[in-house]
Amino acid sequence: MQRLPSSLLLAAMLASSAIVPAQAATAPAAAKTALKVDFQKFTLPNGMDVIFHVDRSDPVVAVNLTAHVGSAREKAGRTGFAHLFEHLLFLESENLGKGGLDKMSARIGGSGANGSTSTDRTNYLQTVPKDALEKMIWAEADKLGWFINTVTDPVLAKEKQVVKNEKRQGVDNAPYGHTRYVIDKALFPADHPYNWQVIGSLDDLQNATLDDVKEFFRLWYVPNNVTLVIAGDFDTVQARKWVEKYFAEIKRGEKIASMAKRPGVVKQTVKLAHEDNFAKLPELTMAWPTVEDLHPDSYALEVLAEYLSQTKRAPFYQVLVEDTKLAPRVQIRNNAAELAGKFVLTVRAFEGKPLDDVAGAVDQAFAKFEKEGISERDLNRIKAGLETRFYSSVSSVLGKSALLAEYNYLTGNPGYVQEGIKKTLAVTPADVRRVYDRYIKGKPYVATSFVPKGKLALALSGSAKAEVVEEKLVQGAEAAVDPSANAEYTKSPSKIDRSKEPAYGAALAVKTPPVWTSTLANGMRVHGIVNNEVPLVQFDIAIDGGQLQDTLDKVGVANLTARMMTQGTATKTPQELEEAIQQLGAAIAVTARTEDIRISVTTLARNYQATLDLVQEILLQPRWDEKEFALIKQSVLSQIRQMDADPNAVASNNYRKLIYGNDAIRSRNILGTAETVNAIGIDDLKRFYGANLSPSVARMHVVGALPKAAVETSLAKLGQAWKAKPVSLPAATAASTTPLAAKVYFVDIPDAKQSVLQIGYPALAVTDADFYPAAVANYILGGGGFASRLTQQLREGKGYTYGINSNFSGTRVAGPFTIGSGVRSNVTLESTQLVKQILQDYPATYSEADLETTRNFLVKSNARAFETAGAKLDMLDNISKYGWRADYVKEREQIVKSMTLPQVRSLSQKYLDPSKMVWLVVGDAKTQLPRMKELGFGEPVLINK
Repeated sequence: MQRLPSSLLLAAMLASSAIVPAQAATAPAAAKTALKVDFQKFTLPNGMDVIFHVDRSDPVVAVNLTAHVGSAREKAGRTGFAHLFEHLLFLESENLGKGGLDKMSARIGGSGANGSTSTDRTNYLQTVPKDALEKMIWAEADKLGWFINTVTDPVLAKEKQVVKNEKRQGVDNAPYGHTRYVIDKALFPADHPYNWQVIGSLDDLQNATLDDVKEFFRLWYVPNNVTLVIAGDFDTVQARKWVEKYFAEIKRGEKIASMAKRPGVVKQTVKLAHEDNFAKLPELTMAWPTVEDLHPDSYALEVLAEYLSQTKRAPFYQVLVEDTKLAPRVQIRNNAAELAGKFVLTVRAFEGKPLDDVAGAVDQAFAKFEKEGISERDLNRIKAGLETRFYSSVSSVLGKSALLAEYNYLTGNPGYVQEGIKKTLAVTPADVRRVYDRYIKGKPYVATSFVPKGKLALALSGSAKAEVVEEKLVQGAEAAVDPSANAEYTKSPSKIDRSKEPAYGAALAVKTPPVWTSTLANGMRVHGIVNNEVPLVQFDIAIDGGQLQDTLDKVGVANLTARMMTQGTATKTPQELEEAIQQLGAAIAVTARTEDIRISVTTLARNYQATLDLVQEILLQPRWDEKEFALIKQSVLSQIRQMDADPNAVASNNYRKLIYGNDAIRSRNILGTAETVNAIGIDDLKRFYGANLSPSVARMHVVGALPKAAVETSLAKLGQAWKAKPVSLPAATAASTTPLAAKVYFVDIPDAKQSVLQIGYPALAVTDADFYPAAVANYILGGGGFASRLTQQLREGKGYTYGINSNFSGTRVAGPFTIGSGVRSNVTLESTQLVKQILQDYPATYSEADLETTRNFLVKSNARAFETAGAKLDMLDNISKYGWRADYVKEREQIVKSMTLPQVRSLSQKYLDPSKMVWLVVGDAKTQLPRMKELGFGEPVLINK
């Protein structure tokens, strides 16, 4: 579980070698020597491991504090404690004060203090401009050594509500959200530390006491159970002095014993079924107990999982998708953690398909594998992606910090990644077959059938009822909390004065990366940035139009066209094209978006030309395979059906219609509806392709380890072969600019545990003069994460939500200003009343201090603005789409620096008026709809009567 959804946390999930697939056979020697992260390691006398990695490519530093404690260290009856503790540790410490690291993060231009908890570890991580490194070391030390006195009963009560909201959002209010809980209860004995979920149970969270919290801290948050990683552009000698200054006096804790490896136990197959309130499709999950992370067999199990399901050659794809047509896809993964692992197969079948039929097809797919095995060619194809994926995972300093920290707590050796790669490269076809025979073939397993309400007949025969604990909605069940009072305590002693935040380091001179431009013979514009940090090239081709070129009676053509473009070419079958891409260790995706169709590519620099040749073939010679079209169309229909019961998808679909009006193409989901998709034939795709995909409306962006000249030379053939033609782009139709009168709209999701809120109105285009100044004004309202008032009051003050934000989202045309959140069902009215009050008070209460915080963040955070290839591609996209200068980020700095308090207040009055907003609630109508009249915007409108 993680504190806030964030792409920054993906790196932490990539760290273990058991989940990093393998390197191409084309250059195994290179992989063995090159796929590593250099580091220095030392240990303080108190037992804390410290790891340094120097990367001078950007003026930023990642600081990662990882404690070797996750849910596996909890006691029965006190589950969810490690994750609850992760939340608490951000809130305050003796010298950081209220708001803790969150307030400091906004001031220093950090990426936002974040963290995640697993079964085995909890991490706290952030990237900051390098001039703030001493501040971060001071702050992390304060959390570790000067924290526990600041936790009070009101603070604990509030944070329990936040975590419970997180559970409702990710588990109780989500389709199939209880699956993992049911499986782990059956797979692991009651006394096994993996028997319970990381998030814990609502009852256990509610029963946690302050004494429990203090005991947990003193046991596990000690230097000898912690790894500190600093990665980025810094002076290692100076950093070591700071680490010793701030951390050395924290006392070592008791010796912590290692936990024994302990596999799950399934003596005979267990079948369990659950009627899911949010499911529209039946889903079968099967799980077998396997081995822990880094076990010699974990590498072959990872290869087995990938081979069985992830390509068109995969036995499960051929049997369940192509032959029996029971499902659009099959997911198989080997989930290996520190103490045990599980091999998990998931099939979300098409509507109405009995899961007994699915189980029969699973047996057929396994039999197919037993007969055919895995070839060396297939094995090499699977291994080919390791180098690309490795470089992608370490392309940010945060990713490197996560990798080093995870291997350190697992093995004591931060550089163990090389050993893991070596073991993956050594996997043979015999190894893959051996682990299948040992752990899967004929072995007992746990099978869960999650089916729609009233459709229990679709479950596996012989299934018992799964024991799922579902919260009852009771109005006023939780007492109000007030965590604002200061705790009273005697300050913990220190050998140094920790009360003053350290000063900044030397001032930074942030430079935007040089941008080169070119134009092909066919008129396509190319923008590029040379980036030699890793030997990758990432590029995309944006072809303007996208969903805007759909018609209302056939919404979904753009999406289906994009998906079909990777399903073979004139000279390659779908399977042959997929294999050609994978043999290069590359990734090529074609997606449709509201305003464009985009081809996105990642490849090793040395394989760039071969990958580009495949892109040209995809772009110019689509196959239009009738069989693949039928499969993709059925898959999209399945997606649409499932969205009908997903509260977040329901909210987005209805909000767009309220903002844009039902007759605007922008009001529709890009997938379409069952009616429009069923009306689409493959000739519609061919017409769309022929009329709309042209270099005359295309823009290419390239970031990677190639000079401009090499890219231009490589594109010459495409510039000649892809002929330009006139394309008529739709006229710019924006969201309605007619002033709205506030109204509450309600969509009923019976028994929803949360209400999804989307509040907003048609606002500004990104090209409007007021757009960026209005976005600056929004930072303190809801754009600044934990620095924002919406978060501070609804989450930190009241515990109503797990997360809330606001943003302006225009493009060339006006888009909406939106406030979005999921709130506890029984405070739906109270949450909207508080949002309304915050909006009403915002102009008058916005202060000079708020403006200073905003300036600091938006200017200082530019040190991080270009760190990753993805960020550079986004920058190039803005330049090519809107005609902005290459240094538009510096221009925006000047806007921020020159903004005044009266200007922000004026913008807030003009663009943040709650009386002109749509107030959409997606939740339980029988308990919440009648109350919403009290918001003061008239009688609520129930949309789905």
